[in-house]
Amino acid sequence: MPDAAVQEQPATALRRELGLRDLTLFAIACIVGTRWVASAAHAGPGTITLWLVTTVLFVVPLAVAVAALTVKYPGAGGLYLWTRGDFGPWHGFLGFWVYWMGIAFWFPSAAMAYMSVAVYTLGPKYAHLSSNRVFLVIISLAAIWIALGANAIGLKIGKWIENLGGIATWLLGALLVTLAILIWMRRGSATPIHLIPSFDRDTINAWATIAYALTGLELAGMMGAEIRNPRRTLPRAGWIASAFSGLFYAVTTLAMLVILQPGNISQLNGLGEVGAAAGNVFGMAWISPLIAILFSLTALGQIGGLGSGVSRLPFAAGVDRLLPPAFGKVHPKWGTPYLSILALGLVATLLLVTFQIGETLSAAYDSLVSLMVITGFLPYLYVFGSAWKAGRRVSALSGWLVAVLALICSVAPTGSITNIWLFEGKIAVVTLAVIASAWLVYRRHAKPM
Repeated sequence: MPDAAVQEQPATALRRELGLRDLTLFAIACIVGTRWVASAAHAGPGTITLWLVTTVLFVVPLAVAVAALTVKYPGAGGLYLWTRGDFGPWHGFLGFWVYWMGIAFWFPSAAMAYMSVAVYTLGPKYAHLSSNRVFLVIISLAAIWIALGANAIGLKIGKWIENLGGIATWLLGALLVTLAILIWMRRGSATPIHLIPSFDRDTINAWATIAYALTGLELAGMMGAEIRNPRRTLPRAGWIASAFSGLFYAVTTLAMLVILQPGNISQLNGLGEVGAAAGNVFGMAWISPLIAILFSLTALGQIGGLGSGVSRLPFAAGVDRLLPPAFGKVHPKWGTPYLSILALGLVATLLLVTFQIGETLSAAYDSLVSLMVITGFLPYLYVFGSAWKAGRRVSALSGWLVAVLALICSVAPTGSITNIWLFEGKIAVVTLAVIASAWLVYRRHAKPM
């Protein structure tokens, strides 16, 4: 059966709610994770250069690839449709499965980071809770389920969550830059700005994180059946979101380093620390809570955007009967693939709890991030393979280069890892388990030709 025929009937149940403004802010919300700025600033000023280089070598080629592939394969499912159409059903399923699991790894680490910062910025009385494992796990689970539950009620409402997150990202960037300029005028920069990256263990791992932080535009392509005039809207939204995202990361990293030295910026609570430092300089205690509000809104937008986009992958696979048929259905009232959203929440919950066993909080966070980068980047080998077949060969080569380097760098342990063999072994076992689970599920549901 042709691909278009497979997708046509269920896709009509999804409503075209996304115009240019909505899709641009949706893409910004999916790409920009404000927690990554603290990780980059912690690694030093050389990451500013890495942000800009990665934008040129990866984000721009990805924008070209997604625009071309969305036109070539219209409909819901994005990455799954592209890979299935160019490499066959098994590869399409594997790409979807690994990418979906990567997002499942993303939810626990993101929720932990966002909740940690939010609590830290409440002040010294509550700051100790930002490193309390039990408290963070409970509040992170609550955040995941509240965000996914709200996202299940439909894109007509959900798109405003992403819009709000995108707008908050602009405002947060403007606030940090303004504070940095005022502090620089008063006392100069806290950090000597040397833009040439160093090559120690932390920086190598940080670059993999930087590359991952600039992914997300492909999620806009997964919403193809819900975009108004996708042939015209998606390329324009992609270029705007790509340019803004790369600039946001580079400029806000610089702003944080003007306010504090890298050693005083932690990967989890960096924005809260910067807010507190700026508040002390100006005698304005409200700066830190304001950063917390904007930060929380960007988090809400990103969790909603990623949850919405990735839910279209099991939907498309369910339509093809490679998952139970219920995954290919939409809610009769809300018009959403609700079963996929619930499944994502269950897997994210299991991972969040599992990865706290036998690790310090910092090491658990590093393990989640490394696994997230690996499972996140493996599907890009397929995406840029499809871009190559679509004639976008320069973009494909550049994207492949960054994806392979990110995969290599992601397995480099950071300085907080005390047991390297446990770290590497856990990554290897979980990565193989993800691929093996894809094969078992595929074999169970695939029909012989």
